[in-house]
Amino acid sequence: MIRTRWLLIALFLLAVAASAGGIWRYAWLQGLEQLDRQGRANLALASDRLTGELRRFRELAVLLAAHPAFAGAGAGNAGARADEALLAAADRSGALALLYTDAQGEVRARAGDVSLDPAGSRYFRRAMNGALGRFYGRLGPDGRRVFAYAAPAFGPEGVRGAVIVLVDIAEVEWDWIGGHPAVFFTDDEQRVFLSNRAEILGWQRGADGAVLVPPAGPAPRFRAARYGEFEVWRMNWGGYLPGAALHLARDLPVVGMTGHALLDTSPARRVAWLQAAVFSAICLGFGAVLLLLAERRRTLARANAELETRVAARTAELSAANVALRREVAERQEAEAALKRAQDDLVQAGKLSALGEMSAGISHELNQPLMAIRQFADNGAAFLDKGRPQAAGANFKRISDLAARAARIIRNLRAFARNESEPMGRVDLVQVIDTAVELTEPRLRQAGVTVDWRRPAHPVHVLGGEVRLGQVFVNLINNATDAMAGSDKKRIEINIETAPSLMVTVRDTGPGIAEPDRMFDPFYSTKETGGEDGMGLGLSISYGLVQSFGGNIRGANAPGGGAVMTVELEPWSEEAAA
Repeated sequence: MIRTRWLLIALFLLAVAASAGGIWRYAWLQGLEQLDRQGRANLALASDRLTGELRRFRELAVLLAAHPAFAGAGAGNAGARADEALLAAADRSGALALLYTDAQGEVRARAGDVSLDPAGSRYFRRAMNGALGRFYGRLGPDGRRVFAYAAPAFGPEGVRGAVIVLVDIAEVEWDWIGGHPAVFFTDDEQRVFLSNRAEILGWQRGADGAVLVPPAGPAPRFRAARYGEFEVWRMNWGGYLPGAALHLARDLPVVGMTGHALLDTSPARRVAWLQAAVFSAICLGFGAVLLLLAERRRTLARANAELETRVAARTAELSAANVALRREVAERQEAEAALKRAQDDLVQAGKLSALGEMSAGISHELNQPLMAIRQFADNGAAFLDKGRPQAAGANFKRISDLAARAARIIRNLRAFARNESEPMGRVDLVQVIDTAVELTEPRLRQAGVTVDWRRPAHPVHVLGGEVRLGQVFVNLINNATDAMAGSDKKRIEINIETAPSLMVTVRDTGPGIAEPDRMFDPFYSTKETGGEDGMGLGLSISYGLVQSFGGNIRGANAPGGGAVMTVELEPWSEEAAA
């Protein structure tokens, strides 16, 4: 028991240490991510600052290339005028030196004490080809760092020479010295050419592509590590550079360099250690409390053993009762499934019953176009025999319209009679009511009932099933027709309201509802019991269908006489469908 206890304590301490390590790494990566965002912004600002400083001299070279003083530079007063133009431009711009060369690379005018032989160089050849050339490097015995632009000077016969502007990089970086963070720019040979930390100027990245080494002397301590997508350098490069820094790089194709930034990671590391320490302290304190509670619980374990024996005996009894309860639940589920099947059969029977009530009118609706089709066909044949094709075509057009009418009646009957098994979805309520009115039209005409269907001009989409929802409105229209059998005025009003909720009202001019509280009970009917007018299931079926759509149906007596049935439905939306 004692060994088990110490083993649990050791496992707990290991779990705390592992979790603290995970929290430290997560906080560390979060801190590096924040440093990365900040550093990339600073590096972009420094890069834009460098390119902005050099852009001034690039524009100076382009503008000076078109100066008229260079038209005859090198010959007498023309050369003196060219030197004066270059000197004035150097004084105003702060350029290190300005040179004008002919097409062979010979210097014809200059401003500034710089020795430069551009003939044969790549940047000079580029200028002679009519493009802007550039180069950077070190000049003179002191290794002064310069950046130069060579702009072509065009004459009547093409490029007659070039204007070269040299920039002293030390002057450009003067205002940067000591800024934060540490920023440096490397050339094509991975050598530090420009930086706000003078101690690493001239350092070059080694063969491994990571470490910077000085041009002379031993390389200082350096180690690179990756944390996810971040690269952290650990180094000892002096008091003005951090001991551990996040390294960022950015290509600058405009000036042909690569920008780098080193951001001190000590704040992120301190935050990570602080979070890990707080988590460890909370866990250790919680573990100590748990250990004390465990000691108290151990003293109660012996007393609980006897109690557990009694509980086990009682559990056996409860298990037997649970088995019996599960058996009862299974039987109830089977009964609910049978009830669901019976309800579906009842819904289908209600639809067939409604079709039976409308059969006489529907057969008349189908017989009338069929007889008319036969008559128009005979007339069309007679017109053709008499050589009257236009009259025959008119008869054939009427035959086509009557056939389309008969097909529409049959299509509506077939859709209404099928046993819908599709799940609920988006249904156009206006189209459903149109179909219900069209299905009941023969019976309404036979009974002398006028329908005032206030049809909206746009679709109204609700959540439901198209066939089942159509059955609801067919039942309501048929019930209203039966209720007005003895009325002098027979009128049904159908209206859709969208505020404050979406509802459909069906109002008749009959005698009203005798017992509103019982109207939705199964087999409740005011018609003759056992008669052919129905079984008293229409409203009960309609009630169940509307409830299955998440809606509600209610009936009441209208203030001016008659009954009004109100069907509330859920408007279609993705949330309602879910």
